[in-house]
Amino acid sequence: MDEQRPPLRGGGHPCGFPGPRHPGRPGRRGGPPAWLSGARSRTAAGLPWVSTAVLLVFVMVGSGFAEHGQDRRPLDLAARLLLFVAVVVLLFRHRRPVIAVATTCAVTQVYLAAGYPYGPVFVAVAVGCFSAIVAGHRKAAWWSLGGLWAGHVLVSHWLYRWLPPDGDRAAPWTQEGFITAWVVAVVAAAELLRVRREQWAAARTEREAAERRRADEERLRMARELHDVLAHSISVINVQAGVGLALLDSDPEQARSALTTIKGASKEALDEVRQVLANLRTPGDAPTSPAPGLDRLPELVEQAGAAGLTVTVESEGDPAAVPPGAGLAAFRIVQEALTNVVRHSGSRTALVRIDYGSGRVRLRIDDAGPATGDDAGGGGNGLVGMRERAAALGGTIEAGPRPDGGFRVLAELPFTAPDRDRPHRTPPEPPEETP
Repeated sequence: MDEQRPPLRGGGHPCGFPGPRHPGRPGRRGGPPAWLSGARSRTAAGLPWVSTAVLLVFVMVGSGFAEHGQDRRPLDLAARLLLFVAVVVLLFRHRRPVIAVATTCAVTQVYLAAGYPYGPVFVAVAVGCFSAIVAGHRKAAWWSLGGLWAGHVLVSHWLYRWLPPDGDRAAPWTQEGFITAWVVAVVAAAELLRVRREQWAAARTEREAAERRRADEERLRMARELHDVLAHSISVINVQAGVGLALLDSDPEQARSALTTIKGASKEALDEVRQVLANLRTPGDAPTSPAPGLDRLPELVEQAGAAGLTVTVESEGDPAAVPPGAGLAAFRIVQEALTNVVRHSGSRTALVRIDYGSGRVRLRIDDAGPATGDDAGGGGNGLVGMRERAAALGGTIEAGPRPDGGFRVLAELPFTAPDRDRPHRTPPEPPEETP
């Protein structure tokens, strides 16, 4: 059987060929319009044959019409060749923009110095100038266009005596004013397009960075939620498993009670994991099931009691004023604090005090100690997760040893009171499935 190679980073081919690039999608908010991005993608792999052919036909046909009514040399084979070169060189305006704009301007200068009529050849000059400026070669475009303008002034007002057609007169300065205005308009439009393109690129980069930040925040939220859901239940299961093993022979009934507690704790952990996964799988931002809050504190106390921890709860104020977001954060902080007591404290009692104030809720969780290890308060992700939850609401949290040898967690979570007049819908229960 052939060995399957893992895909390379960045979408590369397993055989070593470079993978496709994924630029920002055109037409999205803050990005370039679809017609411009589509044109760039078509010309990136090849040459702009279609647009150049259309421009060539326009210049050739338009110049034939423009020569009527002008006291200039009629178009001949040399003129047609000059027009052809001035346009065909624009095939390379994306790959070699400097050469394209310089050649177009130089050939146009020769065309005008030879006395041929004015016409659509200036459109070719504008296209070359646009391509060079948008590509970032601004000075090359300015020098080429400025050289064409200066050469035209020199030919039209001083060198016309020695250049065709015979008997030519100096061009009126009003005509030079019109040509100057045209040059300024071309440069200004090209610069405007260049600035706009840079803005589109910056907006696309910022949008991609924001998407990466949202993805990182979502991964962090998922990790924190799963840690808080599982840490407490697994701690209870671990304690009860130890009790069951110790009493399996001497006190089977007590061992049976420990196994019953393990079953209940594992079922609740599975239910909470199902709820988290159901919320993640649901399209959109709205969860499909209510998040736990401080109203589930009695269940938490019962679980801690099954693990041998006696929890006393004292509260003051109106718990109904706490919105779901602050209630979830408060519940998880109390849950993690009690989990740390079970895992890291020799005390079998804990005190939870909740103060519901105006626009904030204060939590205090105390245990009498002593610590059973160096990480008395939980040296892993528990305290980090508590601090992150508090910081997400603009709150603060303090955790550390007490002078009498115990451990204390203090948290203050600000919130905005919910609108009680707004009707609340009860979300549907998540489907029963094994995660």
